[in-house]
Amino acid sequence: MRAFCIVLDSVGIGAMPDADKYDDIGSATLQNTAKALGGLKLPTMGKLGLGNIEPIMGVAPENNPKGGYGKLLELSPGKDTTTGHWEMVGIKLDYAFPLFPDGFPKNWLQSYEKEIERETLANYASSGTEIIMKLGDEHVKTGKPIVYTSADSVFQVAAHEEVIPLKELYRICQIARDMLQPPDMGVGRVIARPFIGTSGAYQRTPNRHDFSLKPGRTVLDELCDKGFPVYGIGKIYDIFAGQGVNRHVSIKSNRDGMEKTMSSLEEIDKGFVFTNLVDFDMLFGHRRDAKGYGAALEEFDQWLEKFLPKLNENDFLMITADHGCDPTFKGSDHTREYPFILTYQKGRAGHNLGIRKGFWDIAATVASHLGIKYDRGTPLC
Repeated sequence: MRAFCIVLDSVGIGAMPDADKYDDIGSATLQNTAKALGGLKLPTMGKLGLGNIEPIMGVAPENNPKGGYGKLLELSPGKDTTTGHWEMVGIKLDYAFPLFPDGFPKNWLQSYEKEIERETLANYASSGTEIIMKLGDEHVKTGKPIVYTSADSVFQVAAHEEVIPLKELYRICQIARDMLQPPDMGVGRVIARPFIGTSGAYQRTPNRHDFSLKPGRTVLDELCDKGFPVYGIGKIYDIFAGQGVNRHVSIKSNRDGMEKTMSSLEEIDKGFVFTNLVDFDMLFGHRRDAKGYGAALEEFDQWLEKFLPKLNENDFLMITADHGCDPTFKGSDHTREYPFILTYQKGRAGHNLGIRKGFWDIAATVASHLGIKYDRGTPLC
């Protein structure tokens, strides 16, 4: 028995009822991307019922969909990766992770600089690609790491790999993680953002590493306790600070993540495979690149066509998202949207899943399919 959950990071399907609190009314990542491109070609997800959830240009509703289809209502406040993934495995937050739109407090930053024995640059909210172009030369000249945040609950440290080697970058990020603790300073993630290149041509590398807060007990811990493999692909291990993930592999791109998910079919004969494909968010959503976003969706759909026939009757697949990041919307930040949810099991008839009350229905589904008791959420199967 195997359960699979593939998270298309940021692929939302329309604003949630409380989107006005986040100034996100009108956001709809899938629909607006499709409209901007004159339609999307997603026949495989379409056959599972994607076009039955909401009207999406190019994705017609199916009369007899092969999968379950619906939307997930987030119970926790916020619109970030950590909150979304934690709720998927059974953690409902009653608070949003703190934000620092004006940068981190001066006295805290001075303490941090003392701990890492380096001065820093920036300390304000910015796009990661923009800030390395703006401050990359000064960083290379001085050796000072670039620290910045965004509209999400993150503390990010950018450094050229030839100026601050990866081992040292990870060390100073771990120091930040140790210092940024709840309640007041408990940001969701500290992120190492290494880059390479020369003046005017800096580019980030795949050696990003996330340092997350540890969650409370999740369904992943329950699975591990019962002897099930929990295989994290992509940044899953980082999101949970390794807790409840007993096998993991990093990825360099969506394509690499899809290939490793395909390979997991030969490596895992029972348990849970949890994949995050981050390029939708990192490369296209935040950069407001609708064309790139649409191409990535179509590439995933083509891969999915090859993946589905390899599943057996005892496999249960879920495809979803963790928040929105509408590439046609204002700004460059996440959007408070419903994720879509598609499910598939060979031989099971398609059905309307409706609007689910909580991302933790994913946790309940994994537990139910693998035969363990879990008291949060309602199974999708």
